Amino acid sequence: MKICFFNCAHVWGGGEKWHLDHALAFRQEGHETVIVSNKNSELLKRACASDIRTKNYSISNLSFLNPFKIYSLYSFFKKEKFDVIVMNFSKDLKIAAPAAKLAGIPKIVYRRGSAIPIKNSFLNRFLFGKCLTDVLANSEATKNTVLENNPDLFPREKIKVIYNGINTHVPETGKVENKIPVVGTLGRLVPQKGMDILLDITSILKKRQVACKIKIGGDGVLMKELQEKVKEKDLSGYVDFAGFIDNPYQFINQLDIFVLTSRWEGFGYVLAEAMLLKKPLVAFDISSNPELVFDKVNGALIPFEDKEAFADAIQELIVQPSRREELGNNGFNIVQEKFSFEKNKKLVIEYLTAK
Repeated sequence: MKICFFNCAHVWGGGEKWHLDHALAFRQEGHETVIVSNKNSELLKRACASDIRTKNYSISNLSFLNPFKIYSLYSFFKKEKFDVIVMNFSKDLKIAAPAAKLAGIPKIVYRRGSAIPIKNSFLNRFLFGKCLTDVLANSEATKNTVLENNPDLFPREKIKVIYNGINTHVPETGKVENKIPVVGTLGRLVPQKGMDILLDITSILKKRQVACKIKIGGDGVLMKELQEKVKEKDLSGYVDFAGFIDNPYQFINQLDIFVLTSRWEGFGYVLAEAMLLKKPLVAFDISSNPELVFDKVNGALIPFEDKEAFADAIQELIVQPSRREELGNNGFNIVQEKFSFEKNKKLVIEYLTAK
């Protein structure tokens, strides 16, 4: 089969990793794959480095209003004769789905990776009702948000949930012994990820005189704002910003406890990655987090924005190294069972190649 992975994000994130990993997986199975992305995107760079065929196509949120761009995309689809197209973002969907429908692509799939309710707009009713053939969700939480504002937007039975898989081969990272416990997180520095909330929690830990270090991996538009907040709260001795992380496993391996303070998540890749390295987890009880974090089994689930309770959970794990080890081992077993890339890859291949 011939499959187009359409993802025009500039930055690298979970969705981009999913598209690249599955383009490679489909190619290994003998299918022809093409990745369409923005010219200077990280996805396009990595796809080229992996010798995957690519096409650069620059779009914005309003590109769907440009008939010339739609026609250009329609012509490309018509020429390539794809069997399947998989889109990632709403801006991808708005321009690529109608072009794919006009070009006669048999299977038009929206991979939904964000647990945010879809607006019940005329445009969305048209796209979901007239253009899409399938929706692929990365969690039950994400699936539920598709129809939250309009239960008739799309047939529920055509929304398939397949978890994001990770390579469950334990990477060689070496053993790190910290003099004081290190608590950390990894993600883009954007409002969704709630790094500002983590700094408030850090301030609570400091007031309690809890001996620990906070490491934040990732880059983004809020870097300066967060650094200023560290100064304002006098947390310079507590918090380290590690910047963009090229190897997440090396970063996570330096931690004793992994935390996630996101305001929402479609599927927390980093939670699964931390579980693979046997790190206990602390996260808010939102979106898909309860599908990865099981309270008192592999970590702690905290009511959203209850910063005192979040600090309590971290403090409890800091003073109980044996408990950290127990939760970490449990998490490792869970990730092997539920989130193996090899297992979930097969599900995605069967799903996308089914007639």
